[in-house]
Amino acid sequence: MAPSRPIDQIIAAEIGAAAAQVQAAVALLDAGSTVPFIARYRKEATGGLDDTQLRNLAERLVYLRELADRRGAIASSIEGQGKMTDALAKAIAGAVTKAELEDLYLPYKPKRRSKAMIARELGLQGLHDGILADRGADPVAMAAGYVTEAVPDTKTALEGARDILAEGLAENAALLGRLRAHLKQSGQLVAKVVGGKEAEGAKFSDYFSHSEPWSSAPSHRVLAMLRGQNEGFLALDLGVDADAPKGESPSERACAAVLAASGQGKGDAWLREAAAWAWRIKLRTSLSLDLMAEIRTRAETEAIRIFARNMKDLLLAAPAGGKATMGLDPGIRTGVKVAVIDATGKVLATDTVYPFQPKNEMRAAQASLARLIAAHGVKLISIGNGTASRETEKMVADLLAVLPGEKPVKVIVSEAGASVYSASELAAKEFPDLDVSLRGAVSIARRLQDPLAELVKIEPKAIGVGQYQHDVDQSRLGRSLAEVVEDAVNAVGVDLNTASAPLLAQVSGLGSGLAAAIVAHRDAKGPFATRKDLLNVARLGPKAYEQAAGFLRIRGGAEPLDASSVHPEAYDVVRKIVTACGRDIRTLMGDAATLSRLDPQRFVDARFGLPTVKDILAELEKPGLDPRPEFKTATFADGVDEIKDLRPGMLLEGTVTNVAAFGAFVDIGVHQDGLVHVSQLADKFVKDPHEVVKAGDVVQVRVVEVDVARKRIALTMKKDSGEARERMRERGAPSPKGKPGPMQAQPQQVQGAGAFAEALKGKFSRN
Repeated sequence: MAPSRPIDQIIAAEIGAAAAQVQAAVALLDAGSTVPFIARYRKEATGGLDDTQLRNLAERLVYLRELADRRGAIASSIEGQGKMTDALAKAIAGAVTKAELEDLYLPYKPKRRSKAMIARELGLQGLHDGILADRGADPVAMAAGYVTEAVPDTKTALEGARDILAEGLAENAALLGRLRAHLKQSGQLVAKVVGGKEAEGAKFSDYFSHSEPWSSAPSHRVLAMLRGQNEGFLALDLGVDADAPKGESPSERACAAVLAASGQGKGDAWLREAAAWAWRIKLRTSLSLDLMAEIRTRAETEAIRIFARNMKDLLLAAPAGGKATMGLDPGIRTGVKVAVIDATGKVLATDTVYPFQPKNEMRAAQASLARLIAAHGVKLISIGNGTASRETEKMVADLLAVLPGEKPVKVIVSEAGASVYSASELAAKEFPDLDVSLRGAVSIARRLQDPLAELVKIEPKAIGVGQYQHDVDQSRLGRSLAEVVEDAVNAVGVDLNTASAPLLAQVSGLGSGLAAAIVAHRDAKGPFATRKDLLNVARLGPKAYEQAAGFLRIRGGAEPLDASSVHPEAYDVVRKIVTACGRDIRTLMGDAATLSRLDPQRFVDARFGLPTVKDILAELEKPGLDPRPEFKTATFADGVDEIKDLRPGMLLEGTVTNVAAFGAFVDIGVHQDGLVHVSQLADKFVKDPHEVVKAGDVVQVRVVEVDVARKRIALTMKKDSGEARERMRERGAPSPKGKPGPMQAQPQQVQGAGAFAEALKGKFSRN
């Protein structure tokens, strides 16, 4: 049975496109094309649908096709029972949600033996029908005629009639629709503490007596309450019509209205009471369960959206580039793990130093780092932000203060997921002879050079840039994050001759199997000379080549265009452009002045339209342009190493580590991220924090409040005000020293370095 509107029309209205665009995109998806490929190389076919529209389209396509399949199954079931009517068929065809469809199916759905069924078996259907037919008669008197050996008294008979009536109301699709709409509009999500759990569940104290509208409860609070319920500290319920007298609530009246029980007869009174009972005992419970499930899904959807957005920002963070880098994985008792990698990410040296308790070998540790910096020309020092991060940073700062000549730039990076990667099968294959603890230092170094290339090796859920990511549907979260990774990798492009198998696996059309085959082919036969050489890889056929080729780069190869995002299928268009300019392709690439004077329409043909030609010209102007931003770092304030060092009014620099619906978390170098509430992100109203910040941004913040006991730091990004300055003066809040700009971070001269400083200078002069 077909829906009232075709799927392509429904989706077109939802994503703001024409039905023909949706039809073209669906055909491409069904043929095996990926979203990145369609968005980048099939603009003519889809009318320029972008990756966001295509992702939404693909998700809705799955839902609507499942809905259509279920619609057909339900129709077949009802027709098989011989109960299909024209009105019912029309209602089933017009259902737009799975919930609406299931409501229609309820009266016809095979069910277990119910109380209403038992009542009918006892012959009580007649009593139910009689009360409905004669509202003036006394139901008790009518029930006396149904007393039998199996029905011992009138009370039992009337309860059976009530069970039949309640089942009818519970299977009335129109009534369920009205009640569901009422609950969504006026229902309250109510949380209460479980008796005796106050102390144990103190972290949920904000919800010990809490109520807010179901319709507008934000995802982070919903998930917090659900976690409290799952851990046994909170009881959740859907409150509705709490202040209405018994029998007079809108929901109870709606049930009675279906029975037209507004008269004054004894039958009407009995029907109203039975309808109110049906609402309280049967309908309210089932609808509350439905709406609690719906609000969970809604909250999870928002949490997954936020996680995916943060993940995208993290993956597309600015790379520091191909420079020799030292990675430091801080630790106290277990020492600081050290790894030095070259410009390509190859491991050059590793070490473990013990500058802190219990060994306290600070001078030996700094001397080891100094030797490695000098021996390998280290330009960047990447320090993980976990335990002992600030102590390690200070150790490095003290060392850099006495180094002669050009000094490496130290950067604090998130080490989230590094330990997961270190212990993974992938890391074991990549570094079979390297201790697990040292693999983390390599990952920390590499994620500074190129965050995207390194983070794709880590399970996205382990990176921890979401809210309540462990509480949401893990399958949905996994699919969403996989899409984000795929989009990010293909937006940047991948060097075919240097990329790891995990990175290649994210390229459109490849996957882990073909990625491994590419690496094996590369290892056996050397670097790829052209993109076409991919067709020599085992099991890599024309379809995979079509999907992947445009996203793979070969730098310095035989074909200059292989280093660009121009797809091989469009190389003939480029040759037309080259001919029109009378130039060699190598001299034309990057010549924006010449290319900008060309009329794109001249190069349009039957296969490649204006959108593709414009993309080609833009790519030729800036071939291989990395869409990621320029690299810059935050500089933490000297003397502000722990939360106890913070004072209200301090102006600090930090890095946004996570963005949630309620604000942004910022690492200011004290081992505990501070929160900039959404209301403190700007001097204007901010609905979505992502409008202002994203993960990885370097921001200026001011400390508003510090709760050392609860490890909570409140920050603001609003502009300084006279009131704030006055408060700062009154409290005597210190202001950190002025700091150099991004990528110009220079360590302050360390006082009291003494003989050790001179000794280090001597080591470098000898080297």
